[in-house]
Amino acid sequence: MAPAGANGINLYAEVRGHGSPLLLILGLGADVSEYAQTIDGLARSCQVIAFDNRGAGRSDKPDEPYSIELMAADTAGLLDAFEIPRICVLGISLGGRIAMELALRHPERVERLILVSTSARVNPNRRRRWLWPILSGLPIFRSKHPQPRYAFQRQFDASTGYDATPRLHQLSMPTLVMHGKRDRSAPLALAEEMHAAIAGSTLRVFRGGHLFFLVRDRQGFLEAVAEFVGRP
Repeated sequence: MAPAGANGINLYAEVRGHGSPLLLILGLGADVSEYAQTIDGLARSCQVIAFDNRGAGRSDKPDEPYSIELMAADTAGLLDAFEIPRICVLGISLGGRIAMELALRHPERVERLILVSTSARVNPNRRRRWLWPILSGLPIFRSKHPQPRYAFQRQFDASTGYDATPRLHQLSMPTLVMHGKRDRSAPLALAEEMHAAIAGSTLRVFRGGHLFFLVRDRQGFLEAVAEFVGRP
């Protein structure tokens, strides 16, 4: 699809599949082209709207400070562009923080919330600043649209500077937290903390680490999403 105007920038988005609409918000440095198999898997049970965050893929990459609040406003603008008043939202890692902020600012627009490999706050770890550019070159990530280093830095700073912990009790929509038992980027303890603060949320722990949904238990992940989104 052509980029859609949202919050003053253009965001590249794709729509695949049929069924209950599901907005997919990707993580740090990621873009739609790298998640084709995951999107196709989700599209077997949902109509998936997946997009590149500001600073990634085929979306605009302004060299200016980013914040999770700004990226949540981008996401709300994308929903406006697609004329979607309310939708289930799935956020992965950085995308989970964007999804949280969207749900906190616009609860009327988030029907159900799925938080994957994420947390409401980040434990400082400066080593990750250099680890992710290395990981982005591994075969599991095959982007045709490499992210500029400055854009990675802007996204990284937005993610590590965010803390929604004091506001998590405000989330009242059905929420599913999905996490890898051996996640080192977002330790399971932070997911458990988030789950405890969101009343009525469900926590599902999977084998594997931060990318359990790509590596260790892809089918279990897809089945859990389909069941949660389709639940009346």
